[in-house]
Amino acid sequence: HRDLHSFPTRRSSDLSTGQKPSPACWPGFRGDTQLTGVGHAKADPPYTLRWTFRTGDAIKSSPVTCGKMIYCGSNDGFLYALNLQGGLIWKYDAGNSIESPPVLVEDMVIAGTLEGTLFCLDGATGREIWSYQTEGQISGAPNHLKRTDKTGINILAGSYDYFLHGVDGATGAMKWKYETENFINGTPALFGKIAIFGGCDGHLHLVNGETGTLIEKIDITTYMASSPAVSGNRVYFGNYDGEFFCFDLRKKKMLWKTEGGGPFLSSPAVSGTRAVIGSQNKTLYCYDTGSGKILWAFRAQGKLDASPVISGNLVVVASSDGRLRMLNLEDGRERWSYDTGTPLYSTPSVTSAGIVVGGDDGHIFFFEKKM
Repeated sequence: HRDLHSFPTRRSSDLSTGQKPSPACWPGFRGDTQLTGVGHAKADPPYTLRWTFRTGDAIKSSPVTCGKMIYCGSNDGFLYALNLQGGLIWKYDAGNSIESPPVLVEDMVIAGTLEGTLFCLDGATGREIWSYQTEGQISGAPNHLKRTDKTGINILAGSYDYFLHGVDGATGAMKWKYETENFINGTPALFGKIAIFGGCDGHLHLVNGETGTLIEKIDITTYMASSPAVSGNRVYFGNYDGEFFCFDLRKKKMLWKTEGGGPFLSSPAVSGTRAVIGSQNKTLYCYDTGSGKILWAFRAQGKLDASPVISGNLVVVASSDGRLRMLNLEDGRERWSYDTGTPLYSTPSVTSAGIVVGGDDGHIFFFEKKM
């Protein structure tokens, strides 16, 4: 069922090699392997909607952008590769809905399906390199780390089969599996070689990303349906009860916890003294990273399940009220917004080329700086 629909408009120069975060490259769901949610490009409103591209079903996946290419999954079962003008380069039939955001690793594009298939494609052509089968749906984005022995890359993906899977990036062969006690929804963040993630078992897990062995397991009382963010020696994350946490990875100690945030399905973005995260209670919260004090809160008209992106001194965030917004990181004041007319559950990709986000009506939206 893995048909490849390829088009001859591609040029080899379209794909940027290396896929390191840069102003022109947002290579993963949260921008980097620490999942900080911080972009290297500086957002500068106002923006204008340049084009839209229609897929066959809702988009819950989050787009990634690098060089002259955009990649995004759709619930229609295809992964799409577009150019910056909205032209289709290729699309890959994964056989089942793709809610997992893709990640770019070197010249590969890797994502998962709700059928539990982790797949790896050539980013330039869409040719399948390998696929790996888990026993449950993959909702979160994969992450990746280079092995210390320099023999290659481990791809890390959580599944509803209760396992975090460590997969060889070159072959798709299983390196290890680490078992939790419930579904894993999010993406593991990296602190060196340590993979940090939560899930529906109510724990934060610290696992060796090379071997899959447990380092530490911390009780956070309830579901963690999103991904953590690592900044310095600290990891920040929210749970389904609306508690927001800061854990010191060196001291192995919870530094603070702030309650009352509403259910967090969004993942935090962390820069300097500020951590921002959206909630299902329609509020975007900004926390002081030192104390956990709420510095400001912005109220939208819909749930904020999409994760915010910090870009310069602005926060870029999408919500189910259909609006893409830019807020001041300092005080939460709205600087710009655009009503797409459809709920947004997709996390925006923010680069120097523009801003890309997926809509519940199946459209991919591309915004450019208004000249």
